[in-house]
Amino acid sequence: MPELPEMETYRQLLIPRIAGKMVTGVQIGREKSINVPVEEFSAAVLGVRVRGISRRAKHLLFHMEQNRVLVLHLMLGGAMVWGTPEERPDRTVQVELAFGEHRLYFIGLRLGYLHLYQEEEASRLLQKLGPEPFDPAFTESNFCSLLGKKRGYLKTALVDQSVLSGIGNCYSDEICFTAGILPQRRLESLAEEELVRLFHAMRSTLSEAASHGGYMDVPLFQGDTLTGGFDPMCRVYDREGEPCVRCGTLIARVDFASKKSFSCPGCQH
Repeated sequence: MPELPEMETYRQLLIPRIAGKMVTGVQIGREKSINVPVEEFSAAVLGVRVRGISRRAKHLLFHMEQNRVLVLHLMLGGAMVWGTPEERPDRTVQVELAFGEHRLYFIGLRLGYLHLYQEEEASRLLQKLGPEPFDPAFTESNFCSLLGKKRGYLKTALVDQSVLSGIGNCYSDEICFTAGILPQRRLESLAEEELVRLFHAMRSTLSEAASHGGYMDVPLFQGDTLTGGFDPMCRVYDREGEPCVRCGTLIARVDFASKKSFSCPGCQH
């Protein structure tokens, strides 16, 4: 599932391509991927310009003229492809937005969605999300206080979007590895020094992943060399049976709380 670094990569790559441009065509291949009737969706975006693109947690927000916003959540298996009609992906396209000669194809939206809202409504719906890891107002002290009040498994808290925004299965494991702490640790057992390590591990891991295009391997456009660049750099996620880059112990997969998790039993404690 795309997480904060993947959605941030999309945001950065799409801004120079569609910001300020007008939607010249709309095709809906799966009505369940949108939240209003097809005719209403098309009428709301056709001939309307994209004012800008922002990100909130794992959501991408396409801010349109007329105080409307398209809220995208790719969920599991979703992706976007930018290209000409000749470069249309060889996959089922749920939503297609045309910008002159180019198209933005939304694929894999079996669980994901592209919903149309008024700006105020979208803001209200997103208020339930937890703080953004890179928000300057979200300090080390805030992080320690937030997790220090929780109970349960560390990984469960890290991936809970009402606690923290944008972290999922992949980066929760990578953060725990960087901090040298097992993801199945109980929150109530963590010392303040360990919480501080987790805070800085969160910032450094997400920053590194975003700068290398995240771990998803579906290029946004032909010639895209950024998207997916972090995948070979993952230290533990999906690396079961490989030697740890830090101590050489074989990476183990441990499933708990209905989640798969990867860690090094040798140098994570």
